[in-house]
Amino acid sequence: MRYLCLAADYDGTLATHGKVEQEVIDALYRLKASTRQLILVTGRVLDELKVVFPGYEIFDRIVAENGALLYNPATKEERLLGERPPESFISQLHHQVKPLSVGKVILATWEPYQNTVLEAIKKEGLELQVIFNKGAVMILPAGINKAKGLKETLKELNMSLHNVVAVGDAENDNAMLQAAECAVAVSNALPAVQHHADWVTDQPHGKGVIQLIDRLLENDLQDVDCRLTRHYLDLGQRITGENFSVCPYGPNILLSGTTKSGKSTMTTFLLEKLLEKNYQFCLIDPEGDYLELPGVVRIGDNEHAPAVEEVLSILNNPMQSVIVCILAIPLDDRPRFFNSLLTALSQMRKETGHPHWIIADEAHHMLPAPAAPSYYAIPDDFKNFAFVSISTEGMNEAVLNKITLIISMGDDAAKAIGEFSQFRKIHLDQNAVTPLQKGQAWVWDVADGNEPVLIKTGIPVHLQQRHKKKYATGDMDYNSFYFRGPENKLNLKAYNLVVFTQMAAGIDEETWYYHLIRKDYSNWLRHSVHDEELASLVDKIENDGQHIAGSRQAIVDLINDRYTA
Repeated sequence: MRYLCLAADYDGTLATHGKVEQEVIDALYRLKASTRQLILVTGRVLDELKVVFPGYEIFDRIVAENGALLYNPATKEERLLGERPPESFISQLHHQVKPLSVGKVILATWEPYQNTVLEAIKKEGLELQVIFNKGAVMILPAGINKAKGLKETLKELNMSLHNVVAVGDAENDNAMLQAAECAVAVSNALPAVQHHADWVTDQPHGKGVIQLIDRLLENDLQDVDCRLTRHYLDLGQRITGENFSVCPYGPNILLSGTTKSGKSTMTTFLLEKLLEKNYQFCLIDPEGDYLELPGVVRIGDNEHAPAVEEVLSILNNPMQSVIVCILAIPLDDRPRFFNSLLTALSQMRKETGHPHWIIADEAHHMLPAPAAPSYYAIPDDFKNFAFVSISTEGMNEAVLNKITLIISMGDDAAKAIGEFSQFRKIHLDQNAVTPLQKGQAWVWDVADGNEPVLIKTGIPVHLQQRHKKKYATGDMDYNSFYFRGPENKLNLKAYNLVVFTQMAAGIDEETWYYHLIRKDYSNWLRHSVHDEELASLVDKIENDGQHIAGSRQAIVDLINDRYTA
């Protein structure tokens, strides 16, 4: 289940003319029975809300005062996210605007008093903000809005915004709607709110919420997935230049490729995209290949086996991803460990919606073909898995039957896709997949019935930084540049780019021009430093006979700008 939580505005959304109709309350009870959480997010003061909406206790949490006050109806506990403005400011407004509502944090009045409020804030020198809501003018501490209140409430519930659908109607709902995974506007919503929503209901007010609840219960809003492109994960570029991306919810990926095919680079690129969009992942790493990935907690090493309980404890925070290193677990015990971890993660997903992705590197170690398919605890709701393996041959059929997207890399890419199509008995034209060049991959969406797509794979920022550091200050060993000059008079080794620029500044002109004319500089940058863009710029300098005297400084400046500044 993708959406485990409904966050709903009150006035103009749940309520019609300030009141919630019984049929809306009945629909909320139906949604609650599906084990989903209900959060009411309103601009109203809490005590006032309790009077106009006696059924408020149906909600698991209430975010009142436009995000400033969090309330747990079960325990009656309140938590404030800000402070009420000073009494001198409140007193000043009481004399200038009418009416003036005063909450525990929020102050509120109506248009056209917004300019009066702004002048008062300026005069007092306060860090306050003004938020509008269909004619209402709300005064709150800076940074407090419905999105902030919702985020803090989800922390208490150990839930992620990626598992929330939010519904609203007015300007003050926009922050909440855009923070949630899916933004819904009821049909009476302001045009600007409808414009930014992923879906607009056919019905207004509470009837629109009922329509939303019915679709949540019917198909978990699967028919809206195609509109949520802002969440899609870029995997690379099509040969025609457009980005190639996949929906972050639904696919089961098999990434196959022989050694040095680039599959670890592709996996790192996927992990970075998940981190960038705050999707939580749990990566099982059998060989310690991903231990240096920043922003992730690592459990286990070559001496200490990870514990399932420890993994779950860290994943309880939906903003924290985990790499589980199983180097210390013997090869024969890895399928058993993976099975127990998978069982625990599947249960956690049912209860909290995360981790959003489960990724198994060298998956043939944990899901070997000889094991009976029934041995593995493959969940019924099998989505958002990625398995990385050298081929399809070593993988268990329990997983291969669930794959919806295959990414194949390396010299055996065509063979791997062919074997997969035969196993799944899916017809594929013999010439549909051709040999790959370095940095390319075939991506086959098995579910959509189309032929494989050729893409240029992305390069992870982490890998780029690591490579840049190696080329700039490390030891490039046999890829070093040698200033030899005509007749090999010299043998000066520049083992990285810093040393190259230092030597370039002091080398004699005969030696410099000798390598320049031979295009040795651009060839070295292209084939040893693997920087095609920099190599092309240097190549232009090498071809520019009119400015040969300034070539030395021009090339050094280019290298400094990109690597050594």
